[in-house]
Amino acid sequence: MEKNSNDKTNEVLKYEIAKELDLLDKIEKVGWSGLSAEETGKIGGIISKRKRRSRE
Repeated sequence: MEKNSNDKTNEVLKYEIAKELDLLDKIEKVGWSGLSAEETGKIGGIISKRKRRSRE
């Protein structure tokens, strides 16, 4: 159950950050696979940073 809840949290965070980075239009048009490595890396980095902050 924990993993499922964690997956949903990650998904929400992913979309939230994509919106902040103005990437939602691109994602809606071409999907997540259409993002560049730089864009996905930026999203992943921000997710990691926020998770670290929430644990402190």
